Amino acid sequence: MGEAPTVAILGTRYIDFTVEEDILGPHGVVLTSGDGASGDAIVEQASSAGVVLAGSRPRFDAPTLARLRCRGIVRYGVGVEKIDLEAAALAGIWVAYVPDYGTDAVALHSVTLMLTCLRRVPQADAVVKRGGWGFAELRPLRTPEALTVGIVGFGRIGRRVADFLSPFGFELIATDAFVDVESAAPGVRSVAFDELLSRADVVTLHAPGRADGAPLIGRDEIKLFKPGSVLVNTARGSLIDASALVAGLEEGRPGFAALDVFEQEPPVERFGAVADRVVLTPHMAWYTQESELDLRTKAAREALRILQGDAPLNPVAKPKGAA
Repeated sequence: MGEAPTVAILGTRYIDFTVEEDILGPHGVVLTSGDGASGDAIVEQASSAGVVLAGSRPRFDAPTLARLRCRGIVRYGVGVEKIDLEAAALAGIWVAYVPDYGTDAVALHSVTLMLTCLRRVPQADAVVKRGGWGFAELRPLRTPEALTVGIVGFGRIGRRVADFLSPFGFELIATDAFVDVESAAPGVRSVAFDELLSRADVVTLHAPGRADGAPLIGRDEIKLFKPGSVLVNTARGSLIDASALVAGLEEGRPGFAALDVFEQEPPVERFGAVADRVVLTPHMAWYTQESELDLRTKAAREALRILQGDAPLNPVAKPKGAA
């Protein structure tokens, strides 16, 4: 008898692995786990694995991939910027992801963050907790009909954000190089990126990271923001230059930011003197009980396909020579 196939689960925050066990266990698959905190840790923790199920923490660079013996890496989620896809293909490793989960959860969290900032909820909470009363220092507050929301990236999540916002009465504008915005959502107007930044009272990011890793929002883009505007990011930490954002917040352009994702997690930047103008959440936008179950089920099934010698349903890199 040969060795039992193994799947290594690295860098997740799940309280147990019962979802994966229910799918993979009946096929004789053994599960191992680890934090995947470094290349050496990944190699050690996945030394016997046929497939790695990866959370957001592990970084699979070319030297690490060259030392692995697995047939596939399945990313819990959509972000694969921490995996060298070309090196994986050269190493004979499938890379797959789960693109279709948590849409409503992320969109809802994005809208929650923007409304929290627009209504100045953290600042109002601080007023009352320090024994104050009234809202003089919270002025001005505006009605949705007086405000414009700019959606950067109009894929599944961006469109769902527009759906959630439409009943409030905001003017909605969007930009996406690959989507016909006005055909996808007739009530949303398509504009150029720079125009969106300069016109919007709220800018919410739902775009993928750039291939070269450069930020979408840097110093030049920050200068375009309206004074007092709000920047929301539930997409990728790499989309924003944190130092440029801090400088912008110091000048009130934008006036507030709400961030769920960061270049390094947990974030090193705590925003210092402008912390009272920033709302931070711990990369939780995607999470509901339902979305986590959906994500983990789909990822585990992809791992099983690879173990059984089949191609995954959602590959982003395939071994050189694979059909």
